[in-house]
Amino acid sequence: MTKPSLPELLHAAVTAVGGTERPGQVTMAESVAEAIDGGSHLLVQAGTGTGKSLGYLVPALAHGERVVVATATLALQRQLVERDLPRTVEALHPLLRRRPEFAMLKGRSNYLCLHRLHEGVPQDEEEGLFDQFEAAAPTSKLGQDLLRLRDWADETETGDRDNLTPGVSDRAWAQVSVSSRECLGASKCAYGAECFAEMARERAKLSEVVVTNHALLAIDAIEGAPVLPQHEVLIVDEAHELVSRVTGVATGELTPGQVNRAVRRAAKLVNEKAADQLQTAAEGFERLMELALPGRLEEIPEDLAYALMALRDACRTVISGIGATRDKSVQDEDAVRKQALASVETVHDVAERITNGSEWDVVWYERHDRFGASLRVAPMSVSGLLREKLFADRSVVLTSATLKLGGDFNGVGASLGLAPEGTEGDDLPQWQGLDVGSPFDYPRQGILYVAKHLSRPARDGDRMDMLDELTELIQAAGGRTLGLFSSMRAAQLAAEELRSRIPEFPILLQGEETLGELIKNFAADPKTCLFGTLSLWQGVDVPGPSCQLVVMDKIPFPRPDDPLMSARQKAVEDAGGNGFMAVAATHAALLMAQGAGRLVRASGDRGVVAVLDQRLATARYGSYLKASLPDFWYTTDRNQVRKSLAAIDAAAQKAEAEAEQPQ
Repeated sequence: MTKPSLPELLHAAVTAVGGTERPGQVTMAESVAEAIDGGSHLLVQAGTGTGKSLGYLVPALAHGERVVVATATLALQRQLVERDLPRTVEALHPLLRRRPEFAMLKGRSNYLCLHRLHEGVPQDEEEGLFDQFEAAAPTSKLGQDLLRLRDWADETETGDRDNLTPGVSDRAWAQVSVSSRECLGASKCAYGAECFAEMARERAKLSEVVVTNHALLAIDAIEGAPVLPQHEVLIVDEAHELVSRVTGVATGELTPGQVNRAVRRAAKLVNEKAADQLQTAAEGFERLMELALPGRLEEIPEDLAYALMALRDACRTVISGIGATRDKSVQDEDAVRKQALASVETVHDVAERITNGSEWDVVWYERHDRFGASLRVAPMSVSGLLREKLFADRSVVLTSATLKLGGDFNGVGASLGLAPEGTEGDDLPQWQGLDVGSPFDYPRQGILYVAKHLSRPARDGDRMDMLDELTELIQAAGGRTLGLFSSMRAAQLAAEELRSRIPEFPILLQGEETLGELIKNFAADPKTCLFGTLSLWQGVDVPGPSCQLVVMDKIPFPRPDDPLMSARQKAVEDAGGNGFMAVAATHAALLMAQGAGRLVRASGDRGVVAVLDQRLATARYGSYLKASLPDFWYTTDRNQVRKSLAAIDAAAQKAEAEAEQPQ
């Protein structure tokens, strides 16, 4: 029997999911197949509606080797495992003459721990474990969540938190889950044979396609101990998020609360001298954290450096001591020790990292009203790590709707550790950038409006002219507005002001309800507006007339006092580059591209992306930012935009009225 062609396989898969083949999808599938077969690397920009998941799944399944697919969001993981993969596998089975297995794999703390559930939770103040089900009042929210978890444990086949609906609080889940450091290990745990996390890893080892998240991919790369099965192909979807997710995993944090928790957990597991040494070091650290001022610490102050070294050395003593003595009076001693060891090792590792003072790390101090003081350390860049760990010994495909910034892929490529496209060198990963376009007709479906007449935004200043403009735009659009703001404070101020100005248009605000509820209510009523921060609304998908105006209050450059971004910018400048364009402008372009992508989600969508920041039209970097956005029809004519919004609103109202008429 002849081997089925890629077009045949793609046609079968698209038909199975009820979709329509698109030229961009075909081009993408062919290019992914070439990259996999040739062992090369590919960056693919595929606009909304292209059907990019099938564009990579079909050639990956056809290849027959194991592939890992890493995504940034839970929504896409679910779509792949619950919808796209089952249908695609069934559609391709008659043609491939095999039925590829697939599985989802997450970090250990995402799975229910049977040891915690049945034996109890190690507690800080006393020896042994306590029964969390008896300790929580059955009428409390925590108690109800825990009882539901106990019932669910008898029903679930996966133990995956995301399969529990409705969900439970983080506090409740912490009572029945463990981190990889706290885990006893399958061979030492009485429940090892039934462990949900171990079963997930075994399923992944036997599967041809393993779906995971960016965080686990980062852990696999950073920690050296493989958590993902060996694979020949890596596909990174939502790849615009990868650098920030890897940075997050590589970031360490120290807080007084965290250190004191480690002290309590270790106190009765080591001799008195070691316990006192750690207690004294913790008190010295906490005292200094109360005095510190927020900001980047380019040099660690002498007294803080001394406190961190004392903390590091005390942790080292405790780590040695925890393994040296045994006390059979401690209930489930192994679990208690493992949790104490995990806490102390985390404090030790971060304290040691900061005191070592690598030139590739950025250290800063933060103080939050709610969470208190913290000391953080993050890599200046993860590009070298990604180049070394991601692109060696496997073919890598990275895809997103926003990878091409300012007209090329080199900005995103540089953040991933890739040299400019086409650069030759023995130690440089060779890659190709491909933009397969979008099935949408952006110039006909959308308008990019820049409010050039507004005053230049000042940092944290009240912008009454911007609020006047926003009010008029919402009135012209008849509501139907997604407001994306550069800060939570700006979103709150705008919501408060406009609720009093135009009460006929309900304003929903991020944080006042769950994300799911906000999106549901926004989509249900066309007159409703939804306000939030730009960085947290990248996943909003509301096609149709409920979202016909997307507003950005200003270009989302990083704050000048952002320790990590400013350090990265300075490093580029010290190397002779343009730090502003390489860091700040790239950051803004990515967020703006994601924000503008909320407008057109279907072929019938029409509307306006309004940027209420004159700099997009007047500054030299404006052309770079505009080139990163969809190819909407561009104008600075406020009257034309109001007329267009009114016409779009009128058409939507007419369609809604006709839909309500009895057939």
